[in-house]
Amino acid sequence: MSALAGVRVLDLTRFLAGPFCTAILADLGAEVIKVEAPRGGDEGRYGYPTADGVPVAFLALNRNKKGITLDVRQDEGRRLLRQLLPHVDVLVENFAGGTLASWGLGPEGLCREHRRLIVASLSGFGQTGPWSSRPSYDIVAQAAGGFMSITGFPDAPPTRGGGSLGDFVAGLYGAIGILAALAARSRTGTGQAVDVSSQDAMFSLLDNWPAIHAATGREPARVGNRHLATAPYDAYRARDGWVVIAVATNRIFRRLVTAIGRPELADNPNFRGAASRLQHGDEINDLVGQWVAARSVAEVMETLGPAAANVPCSPVYGVSDLLTHPHLLARNMVVRLPHPKVGELTVPGVVAKLSATPGSIHRLGPDLGEHNQEIYEGLLGLERPQVDALRTAGVI
Repeated sequence: MSALAGVRVLDLTRFLAGPFCTAILADLGAEVIKVEAPRGGDEGRYGYPTADGVPVAFLALNRNKKGITLDVRQDEGRRLLRQLLPHVDVLVENFAGGTLASWGLGPEGLCREHRRLIVASLSGFGQTGPWSSRPSYDIVAQAAGGFMSITGFPDAPPTRGGGSLGDFVAGLYGAIGILAALAARSRTGTGQAVDVSSQDAMFSLLDNWPAIHAATGREPARVGNRHLATAPYDAYRARDGWVVIAVATNRIFRRLVTAIGRPELADNPNFRGAASRLQHGDEINDLVGQWVAARSVAEVMETLGPAAANVPCSPVYGVSDLLTHPHLLARNMVVRLPHPKVGELTVPGVVAKLSATPGSIHRLGPDLGEHNQEIYEGLLGLERPQVDALRTAGVI
């Protein structure tokens, strides 16, 4: 049995942050019922490249979920939503802050009406504060949370972290908050509201600089792939690709310089400690870079890898490399699921490996409204003519 078996989640989220949050819950065994607008569905069905018209990114992100259609912008749709609430443990939404409240469905009110219900709201700026109603996307969250100010190379523009980091991090915090609320409910019997702001989430990732700045007045610099506290720590170009090398201690530095044939550098006053190496970072980076540039990625890994110098290092892998990477395969992180049109689709595996109640990935995301009959007739007990009338009216 999976860890979240018996937990039912009503998922009003769309596009990325919220669907990622609920995908984590589904991977761990929760029954997630994804709600989409009857016309068009989740924007995530259209926002990424398709394969033969199949929305592969949507199907991967919404894996393990059931799918229904419901227009919660209509009064009748909101009435139907209220009928579903007694049957679920968690409601998750990622509308702009205050949207549910404007429909008479404020999280705190829903929790009072349904004592065990957990209502999780993911938004750009949260449900409180002067910016709460502002719209947001990933790059807005990364800018507003300060992450872009520390990302990029010196004298270059602030840079967004690769991928939709602001959305995925908010989704992670949403899942953590929901799991915490479920744990609290197991003790108290009472649900609660969970409020996650993408700005808050990105602010929490600033590498302790809020504390450092408040105490010292120092501002972080953009250093590209380097580190603000140690050197060498960077990406280096080999003959046939890129590698990263990370040195954080004197012991590792000694192993590195011995491996590259320059053991005397370990006793050079310019490189004897982390502070000295950082001060002379350009010099040591150039030395390491020249050594790497004369070799292939495989040669660098053979010399510096765990069977030799044991210096923390890695090739910079592309997606195609990772899909056949032996370590990811050994950890069941590359999951292939059947699809009637394209044969099979690949999705990431379950990250948190639980020894007694492991999660699993067993199906791709649903077709639009695929489980309407199961939920509306089976769960709510509506008669077929009622469901047909709701469909004709555009409510489902």
